[in-house]
Amino acid sequence: MARISGVDIPDNKRGEVSLTYIYGIGRKSAQFILTKAGVNWDKKASEWTEEESTAIRNIIGAEFKVEGVLKSEVQLSIKRLLDIGCYRGLRHRKGLPVRGQRTKNNCRTRKGKRKTVANKKKATK
Repeated sequence: MARISGVDIPDNKRGEVSLTYIYGIGRKSAQFILTKAGVNWDKKASEWTEEESTAIRNIIGAEFKVEGVLKSEVQLSIKRLLDIGCYRGLRHRKGLPVRGQRTKNNCRTRKGKRKTVANKKKATK
């Protein structure tokens, strides 16, 4: 297994797909990295030579924020929104969708498991 920026890259997958196991690198970024390093996208990670692996590591290190650096940057951005008390920050604080989605029926990912609220009994006359 190749190890790039603290992540074990799967050997049995194509290089384009195996690079996406790194947080912060998607399919398009992986294609850009491999093209710049001069590696064929279809070449499996186990078939990379040491020079190709080194070139890929250097490109990722120089041009991309990945893993811990990116995660901490995202957390700082969310903390900034919470501190200034803007609408998006309040939605983060309440655990509701931030980007304008409706919440009547969906958004179970953000709200969590349903909490049933019982009806009050009507007072008899």
